[in-house]
Amino acid sequence: MVAKGSLITRSVMRSLLSVGTLLAILASATVASRAAFVSEQATPAPDSASDWRQFRNTPGLTGVTTASLPEPLRLLWTYDAGATVESSAAIVGGLAYVGTGDGDLLALDVASGRLKWKYKAASADVGIGSSSPAVAGNTVFIGDLAGVLHAVDTVTGTARWTYKTESEIKSSPVVVEGKVLIGSYDGRLYALAAATGKLLWKAVTGNYVHATPAVWNGIAYFGGCDEIFHGVRLRDGASVLSLNVHAYTAASPAIVAGRAYFGTFANEVIAVDVSARRVSWRFSDPDRQFPFYSSAAVSGNLVIVGGRDKLVRAISTSSGRQVWSFASRARVDSSPAVTADRVVVGSGDGKLYVLDLRTGKPVWEFDAGGGITASPAVASGRIVISNSDGKIYGLGQ
Repeated sequence: MVAKGSLITRSVMRSLLSVGTLLAILASATVASRAAFVSEQATPAPDSASDWRQFRNTPGLTGVTTASLPEPLRLLWTYDAGATVESSAAIVGGLAYVGTGDGDLLALDVASGRLKWKYKAASADVGIGSSSPAVAGNTVFIGDLAGVLHAVDTVTGTARWTYKTESEIKSSPVVVEGKVLIGSYDGRLYALAAATGKLLWKAVTGNYVHATPAVWNGIAYFGGCDEIFHGVRLRDGASVLSLNVHAYTAASPAIVAGRAYFGTFANEVIAVDVSARRVSWRFSDPDRQFPFYSSAAVSGNLVIVGGRDKLVRAISTSSGRQVWSFASRARVDSSPAVTADRVVVGSGDGKLYVLDLRTGKPVWEFDAGGGITASPAVASGRIVISNSDGKIYGLGQ
Protein backbone atom coordinates (compact mmCIF):
# COMPACT_ATOMS: atom_id res chain seq x y z
CA MET A 1 0.00 0.00 0.00
CA VAL A 2 2.80 2.31 0.84
CA ALA A 3 4.53 1.53 -2.47
CA LYS A 4 1.30 2.02 -4.39
CA GLY A 5 0.57 5.28 -2.57
CA SER A 6 4.08 6.45 -3.30
CA LEU A 7 3.55 5.71 -7.00
CA ILE A 8 0.26 7.65 -6.99
CA THR A 9 1.90 10.53 -5.16
CA ARG A 10 4.78 10.61 -7.60
CA SER A 11 2.34 10.49 -10.54
CA VAL A 12 0.30 13.37 -9.12
CA MET A 13 3.46 15.35 -8.44
CA ARG A 14 4.64 14.82 -12.01
CA SER A 15 1.26 16.09 -13.29
CA LEU A 16 1.42 19.10 -11.03
CA LEU A 17 4.95 19.83 -12.13
CA SER A 18 3.86 19.58 -15.78
CA VAL A 19 0.99 22.01 -15.14
CA GLY A 20 3.32 24.28 -13.20
CA THR A 21 5.87 24.21 -15.99
CA LEU A 22 3.17 25.05 -18.55
CA LEU A 23 1.92 27.93 -16.40
CA ALA A 24 5.47 29.20 -15.99
CA ILE A 25 5.99 29.11 -19.76
CA LEU A 26 2.72 30.93 -20.35
CA ALA A 27 3.58 33.50 -17.71
CA SER A 28 7.00 33.99 -19.23
CA ALA A 29 5.45 34.47 -22.68
CA THR A 30 2.98 36.99 -21.26
CA VAL A 31 5.77 38.93 -19.57
CA ALA A 32 7.80 38.85 -22.77
CA SER A 33 4.79 40.04 -24.76
CA ARG A 34 4.17 42.87 -22.30
CA ALA A 35 7.85 43.76 -22.33
CA ALA A 36 7.80 43.91 -26.13
CA PHE A 37 4.75 46.18 -26.02
CA VAL A 38 6.34 48.42 -23.40
CA SER A 39 9.56 48.48 -25.40
CA GLU A 40 7.65 49.55 -28.51
CA GLN A 41 5.73 52.30 -26.75
CA ALA A 42 8.34 53.55 -24.29
CA THR A 43 10.25 56.70 -25.12
CA PRO A 44 13.76 55.68 -26.24
CA ALA A 45 16.93 57.04 -24.68
CA PRO A 46 17.13 60.69 -25.77
CA ASP A 47 20.90 60.76 -26.25
CA SER A 48 21.06 58.42 -29.25
CA ALA A 49 23.33 59.99 -31.86
CA SER A 50 21.72 57.87 -34.59
CA ASP A 51 18.16 59.19 -34.16
CA TRP A 52 16.22 62.44 -33.81
CA ARG A 53 12.87 61.03 -32.70
CA GLN A 54 10.67 64.12 -32.36
CA PHE A 55 10.50 67.90 -32.47
CA ARG A 56 13.52 69.16 -30.45
CA ASN A 57 14.74 65.53 -30.16
CA THR A 58 14.03 64.86 -26.46
CA PRO A 59 10.87 64.87 -24.31
CA GLY A 60 12.41 67.87 -22.52
CA LEU A 61 12.61 69.63 -25.92
CA THR A 62 16.26 70.56 -25.36
CA GLY A 63 17.18 70.48 -29.06
CA VAL A 64 20.46 68.72 -28.25
CA THR A 65 22.08 65.60 -29.71
CA THR A 66 25.30 63.73 -29.04
CA ALA A 67 25.77 63.30 -32.80
CA SER A 68 28.77 65.10 -34.26
CA LEU A 69 28.85 66.74 -37.68
CA PRO A 70 31.52 66.05 -40.31
CA GLU A 71 33.51 68.93 -41.72
CA PRO A 72 33.03 70.04 -44.35
CA LEU A 73 29.37 69.26 -44.89
CA ARG A 74 28.01 68.78 -48.41
CA LEU A 75 24.63 68.34 -50.05
CA LEU A 76 23.80 64.63 -50.33
CA TRP A 77 20.32 64.79 -51.82
CA THR A 78 17.27 66.95 -52.51
CA TYR A 79 13.63 65.86 -52.43
CA ASP A 80 10.95 68.09 -53.95
CA ALA A 81 7.79 67.78 -51.86
CA GLY A 82 5.86 70.06 -54.20
CA ALA A 83 4.43 72.15 -51.34
CA THR A 84 5.59 74.38 -48.51
CA VAL A 85 7.23 72.48 -45.67
CA GLU A 86 7.05 73.97 -42.17
CA SER A 87 7.20 70.61 -40.41
CA SER A 88 10.58 69.60 -38.98
CA ALA A 89 11.91 66.11 -39.62
CA ALA A 90 12.20 63.14 -37.31
CA ILE A 91 14.99 60.67 -38.11
CA VAL A 92 14.76 57.07 -36.89
CA GLY A 93 16.24 53.83 -38.21
CA GLY A 94 17.63 55.37 -41.37
CA LEU A 95 14.37 57.07 -42.36
CA ALA A 96 13.45 60.76 -42.22
CA TYR A 97 9.76 61.57 -41.62
CA VAL A 98 8.45 64.98 -42.76
CA GLY A 99 4.98 66.54 -43.09
CA THR A 100 4.06 68.77 -46.04
CA GLY A 101 1.65 71.59 -46.80
CA ASP A 102 -0.15 69.24 -49.21
CA GLY A 103 -1.12 67.06 -46.25
CA ASP A 104 1.38 64.27 -46.89
CA LEU A 105 3.55 62.50 -44.34
CA LEU A 106 6.70 61.38 -46.15
CA ALA A 107 9.14 58.63 -45.22
CA LEU A 108 12.48 59.24 -46.95
CA ASP A 109 15.68 57.22 -46.91
CA VAL A 110 18.03 59.50 -44.97
CA ALA A 111 21.09 58.34 -46.95
CA SER A 112 19.66 58.82 -50.46
CA GLY A 113 16.47 60.89 -50.13
CA ARG A 114 14.44 58.21 -51.92
CA LEU A 115 10.77 58.01 -51.01
CA LYS A 116 9.83 54.84 -49.10
CA TRP A 117 6.16 55.68 -48.65
CA LYS A 118 3.70 58.58 -48.59
CA TYR A 119 0.70 58.78 -46.25
CA LYS A 120 -2.15 61.19 -46.99
CA ALA A 121 -3.01 62.81 -43.66
CA ALA A 122 -5.10 65.71 -44.97
CA SER A 123 -6.24 67.23 -48.25
CA ALA A 124 -4.01 69.73 -50.01
CA ASP A 125 -6.32 72.63 -49.13
CA VAL A 126 -5.88 71.81 -45.42
CA GLY A 127 -2.40 70.32 -45.16
CA ILE A 128 0.11 69.79 -42.39
CA GLY A 129 1.52 72.94 -40.82
CA SER A 130 4.28 73.16 -38.22
CA SER A 131 3.33 69.91 -36.46
CA SER A 132 6.40 67.67 -36.66
CA PRO A 133 6.52 63.86 -36.49
CA ALA A 134 7.36 61.86 -33.37
CA VAL A 135 8.40 58.20 -33.61
CA ALA A 136 7.94 55.53 -30.94
CA GLY A 137 8.39 51.85 -31.71
CA ASN A 138 6.82 51.11 -35.10
CA THR A 139 4.54 54.15 -35.08
CA VAL A 140 5.02 57.72 -36.29
CA PHE A 141 2.62 60.39 -35.00
CA ILE A 142 1.75 63.75 -36.61
CA GLY A 143 -1.04 66.34 -36.42
CA ASP A 144 -2.69 68.22 -39.30
CA LEU A 145 -4.51 71.52 -39.79
CA ALA A 146 -7.88 69.74 -39.81
CA GLY A 147 -7.24 68.96 -36.14
CA VAL A 148 -6.51 65.25 -36.59
CA LEU A 149 -3.69 63.37 -34.89
CA HIS A 150 -2.50 60.43 -36.99
CA ALA A 151 -0.70 57.28 -35.84
CA VAL A 152 0.97 55.66 -38.85
CA ASP A 153 2.80 52.35 -39.20
CA THR A 154 6.46 53.09 -39.96
CA VAL A 155 6.83 49.92 -42.07
CA THR A 156 3.72 50.07 -44.26
CA GLY A 157 2.82 53.77 -44.16
CA THR A 158 -0.80 52.94 -43.28
CA ALA A 159 -2.92 54.39 -40.48
CA ARG A 160 -3.04 52.59 -37.15
CA TRP A 161 -5.53 55.05 -35.69
CA THR A 162 -6.61 58.69 -35.85
CA TYR A 163 -8.07 61.07 -33.28
CA LYS A 164 -9.99 64.27 -34.10
CA THR A 165 -9.65 67.35 -31.90
CA GLU A 166 -11.96 70.36 -32.25
CA SER A 167 -9.56 72.66 -34.10
CA GLU A 168 -6.29 72.75 -36.03
CA ILE A 169 -3.10 71.17 -34.71
CA LYS A 170 0.21 73.02 -35.02
CA SER A 171 1.71 71.52 -31.88
CA SER A 172 3.99 68.50 -32.29
CA PRO A 173 3.31 65.17 -30.55
CA VAL A 174 5.44 63.94 -27.66
CA VAL A 175 5.39 60.26 -26.71
CA VAL A 176 6.18 59.34 -23.12
CA GLU A 177 5.06 56.64 -20.66
CA GLY A 178 2.85 55.00 -23.29
CA LYS A 179 0.99 58.28 -23.89
CA VAL A 180 1.06 60.65 -26.84
CA LEU A 181 0.54 64.30 -25.92
CA ILE A 182 -0.74 66.85 -28.43
CA GLY A 183 -1.92 70.46 -28.18
CA SER A 184 -4.79 71.86 -30.26
CA TYR A 185 -6.13 75.26 -31.19
CA ASP A 186 -9.31 74.21 -29.37
CA GLY A 187 -7.41 75.26 -26.21
CA ARG A 188 -6.72 71.76 -24.91
CA LEU A 189 -3.75 69.49 -24.33
CA TYR A 190 -4.70 65.88 -25.05
CA ALA A 191 -3.21 62.65 -23.73
CA LEU A 192 -4.03 59.55 -25.79
CA ALA A 193 -2.98 55.94 -25.40
CA ALA A 194 -0.12 55.59 -27.90
CA ALA A 195 -1.12 52.03 -28.80
CA THR A 196 -4.83 52.61 -29.43
CA GLY A 197 -5.59 56.32 -29.64
CA LYS A 198 -7.97 56.07 -26.67
CA LEU A 199 -8.48 59.41 -24.92
CA LEU A 200 -6.94 59.28 -21.44
CA TRP A 201 -7.46 62.90 -20.42
CA LYS A 202 -7.57 66.45 -21.74
CA ALA A 203 -6.42 69.60 -19.96
CA VAL A 204 -8.30 72.80 -20.74
CA THR A 205 -6.52 76.16 -21.12
CA GLY A 206 -7.79 79.64 -21.84
CA ASN A 207 -6.70 79.87 -25.50
CA TYR A 208 -4.88 78.17 -28.39
CA VAL A 209 -2.20 75.58 -27.56
CA HIS A 210 0.36 76.12 -30.30
CA ALA A 211 3.45 75.00 -28.37
CA THR A 212 4.66 71.46 -27.90
CA PRO A 213 4.75 70.30 -24.26
CA ALA A 214 8.10 69.59 -22.60
CA VAL A 215 8.08 66.68 -20.16
CA TRP A 216 10.12 66.65 -16.96
CA ASN A 217 9.68 64.63 -13.79
CA GLY A 218 6.23 63.32 -14.72
CA ILE A 219 4.84 66.75 -15.65
CA ALA A 220 4.07 68.23 -19.08
CA TYR A 221 4.94 71.95 -19.24
CA PHE A 222 3.78 74.35 -21.95
CA GLY A 223 2.79 77.94 -22.60
CA GLY A 224 0.08 79.23 -24.86
CA CYS A 225 -1.99 82.15 -26.03
CA ASP A 226 -3.63 82.58 -22.61
CA GLU A 227 -0.36 84.03 -21.17
CA ILE A 228 -0.22 81.16 -18.66
CA PHE A 229 2.66 78.72 -18.26
CA HIS A 230 1.00 75.39 -17.48
CA GLY A 231 2.16 72.23 -15.73
CA VAL A 232 -0.06 69.17 -16.16
CA ARG A 233 0.51 65.83 -14.45
CA LEU A 234 1.05 63.00 -16.93
CA ARG A 235 -0.70 60.44 -14.77
CA ASP A 236 -4.14 62.03 -14.76
CA GLY A 237 -4.03 65.43 -16.47
CA ALA A 238 -4.37 67.36 -13.20
CA SER A 239 -3.04 70.91 -13.19
CA VAL A 240 -0.02 71.35 -10.92
CA LEU A 241 1.23 74.72 -12.20
CA SER A 242 -0.58 77.77 -13.58
CA LEU A 243 1.82 80.70 -13.69
CA ASN A 244 0.89 84.00 -15.32
CA VAL A 245 3.95 85.10 -17.34
CA HIS A 246 2.08 88.10 -18.82
CA ALA A 247 2.89 87.18 -22.39
CA TYR A 248 1.54 84.71 -24.92
CA THR A 249 3.88 82.34 -26.63
CA ALA A 250 4.03 80.06 -29.66
CA ALA A 251 7.47 78.78 -28.66
CA SER A 252 7.87 75.42 -26.98
CA PRO A 253 9.79 75.38 -23.69
CA ALA A 254 13.10 73.61 -23.22
CA ILE A 255 13.41 72.22 -19.71
CA VAL A 256 16.59 71.19 -17.91
CA ALA A 257 17.00 70.49 -14.17
CA GLY A 258 13.65 71.99 -13.25
CA ARG A 259 14.02 75.21 -15.22
CA ALA A 260 12.07 75.95 -18.41
CA TYR A 261 13.25 78.42 -21.07
CA PHE A 262 11.08 79.93 -23.82
CA GLY A 263 10.57 83.07 -25.88
CA THR A 264 7.38 85.14 -26.06
CA PHE A 265 5.55 87.61 -28.26
CA ALA A 266 6.28 90.25 -25.61
CA ASN A 267 9.85 90.32 -27.01
CA GLU A 268 11.35 88.37 -24.11
CA VAL A 269 13.05 85.10 -23.32
CA ILE A 270 11.88 83.78 -19.96
CA ALA A 271 13.33 81.28 -17.49
CA VAL A 272 10.80 79.65 -15.14
CA ASP A 273 11.78 77.70 -12.03
CA VAL A 274 9.01 75.12 -12.04
CA SER A 275 9.65 73.93 -8.47
CA ALA A 276 9.63 77.44 -7.00
CA ARG A 277 6.74 78.38 -9.33
CA ARG A 278 8.30 81.68 -10.30
CA VAL A 279 10.09 83.46 -13.14
CA SER A 280 13.85 83.29 -12.53
CA TRP A 281 14.79 85.90 -15.13
CA ARG A 282 13.62 87.71 -18.26
CA PHE A 283 15.86 88.65 -21.16
CA SER A 284 14.91 91.56 -23.41
CA ASP A 285 17.02 93.65 -25.77
CA PRO A 286 15.86 97.26 -25.33
CA ASP A 287 17.25 98.22 -28.74
CA ARG A 288 15.64 95.33 -30.68
CA GLN A 289 12.05 94.78 -29.61
CA PHE A 290 10.95 91.80 -31.69
CA PRO A 291 9.06 88.60 -30.79
CA PHE A 292 10.66 85.20 -30.26
CA TYR A 293 8.89 82.41 -32.17
CA SER A 294 11.86 80.02 -32.31
CA SER A 295 12.00 77.36 -29.59
CA ALA A 296 15.18 77.44 -27.52
CA ALA A 297 17.90 74.82 -27.25
CA VAL A 298 19.76 74.34 -23.98
CA SER A 299 23.34 73.08 -23.87
CA GLY A 300 25.50 73.39 -20.77
CA ASN A 301 25.11 76.92 -19.45
CA LEU A 302 23.72 78.37 -22.68
CA VAL A 303 20.20 78.95 -24.00
CA ILE A 304 20.35 79.25 -27.81
CA VAL A 305 17.36 80.90 -29.48
CA GLY A 306 16.46 82.67 -32.72
CA GLY A 307 14.55 85.95 -32.87
CA ARG A 308 12.46 87.89 -35.35
CA ASP A 309 15.10 90.62 -35.10
CA LYS A 310 17.25 88.38 -37.39
CA LEU A 311 19.58 87.37 -34.55
CA VAL A 312 20.54 84.03 -33.07
CA ARG A 313 21.47 84.50 -29.43
CA ALA A 314 23.22 82.59 -26.67
CA ILE A 315 21.95 83.57 -23.21
CA SER A 316 23.41 82.48 -19.89
CA THR A 317 21.16 79.97 -18.12
CA SER A 318 22.13 81.38 -14.73
CA SER A 319 22.08 85.14 -15.24
CA GLY A 320 19.84 85.66 -18.28
CA ARG A 321 22.53 87.85 -19.88
CA GLN A 322 23.49 87.60 -23.54
CA VAL A 323 26.77 85.77 -24.16
CA TRP A 324 26.95 86.15 -27.96
CA SER A 325 24.79 86.89 -30.99
CA PHE A 326 24.91 86.09 -34.69
CA ALA A 327 23.14 88.22 -37.31
CA SER A 328 21.36 86.55 -40.22
CA ARG A 329 19.62 88.49 -43.00
CA ALA A 330 16.00 87.74 -42.04
CA ARG A 331 13.98 86.69 -39.04
CA VAL A 332 14.85 83.40 -37.37
CA ASP A 333 11.75 81.30 -36.65
CA SER A 334 13.66 78.04 -37.08
CA SER A 335 14.58 76.38 -33.77
CA PRO A 336 18.30 75.62 -33.35
CA ALA A 337 19.79 72.16 -32.95
CA VAL A 338 22.96 71.75 -30.89
CA THR A 339 25.63 69.10 -31.37
CA ALA A 340 28.73 68.74 -29.21
CA ASP A 341 30.24 72.06 -30.33
CA ARG A 342 28.00 73.36 -33.10
CA VAL A 343 24.68 75.18 -33.45
CA VAL A 344 22.61 74.43 -36.57
CA VAL A 345 19.77 76.84 -37.41
CA GLY A 346 17.81 78.08 -40.40
CA SER A 347 16.73 81.61 -41.28
CA GLY A 348 14.10 83.31 -43.38
CA ASP A 349 16.97 84.45 -45.61
CA GLY A 350 17.09 80.92 -47.06
CA LYS A 351 20.35 79.96 -45.35
CA LEU A 352 21.12 77.10 -43.01
CA TYR A 353 23.88 78.22 -40.66
CA VAL A 354 26.35 76.17 -38.63
CA LEU A 355 27.80 78.25 -35.77
CA ASP A 356 30.46 77.63 -33.17
CA LEU A 357 28.62 76.90 -29.92
CA ARG A 358 31.14 78.74 -27.74
CA THR A 359 31.51 81.93 -29.77
CA GLY A 360 28.58 82.10 -32.21
CA LYS A 361 30.94 82.57 -35.14
CA PRO A 362 29.77 80.99 -38.44
CA VAL A 363 31.74 77.96 -39.59
CA TRP A 364 29.59 76.88 -42.56
CA GLU A 365 26.40 77.82 -44.39
CA PHE A 366 24.11 76.29 -46.99
CA ASP A 367 21.87 78.21 -49.39
CA ALA A 368 18.51 76.42 -49.39
CA GLY A 369 16.89 78.93 -51.74
CA GLY A 370 13.53 79.48 -50.05
CA GLY A 371 13.13 80.78 -46.52
CA ILE A 372 13.53 78.28 -43.67
CA THR A 373 11.01 78.14 -40.83
CA ALA A 374 11.37 74.39 -40.20
CA SER A 375 13.94 73.28 -37.65
CA PRO A 376 16.94 71.09 -38.45
CA ALA A 377 17.06 67.43 -37.40
CA VAL A 378 20.54 66.01 -36.78
CA ALA A 379 21.40 62.29 -36.60
CA SER A 380 24.31 60.03 -37.61
CA GLY A 381 26.36 62.95 -38.90
CA ARG A 382 23.55 64.14 -41.19
CA ILE A 383 21.21 67.12 -41.21
CA VAL A 384 17.70 67.10 -42.68
CA ILE A 385 16.15 70.52 -43.29
CA SER A 386 13.24 71.85 -45.38
CA ASN A 387 12.36 75.20 -46.92
CA SER A 388 9.28 77.19 -47.93
CA ASP A 389 9.67 76.15 -51.58
CA GLY A 390 9.00 72.52 -50.69
CA LYS A 391 12.58 71.30 -50.94
CA ILE A 392 13.86 68.82 -48.37
CA TYR A 393 17.63 68.54 -48.12
CA GLY A 394 19.94 65.91 -46.74
CA LEU A 395 23.39 67.21 -45.75
CA GLY A 396 26.39 65.27 -44.51
CA GLN A 397 29.43 63.57 -45.97
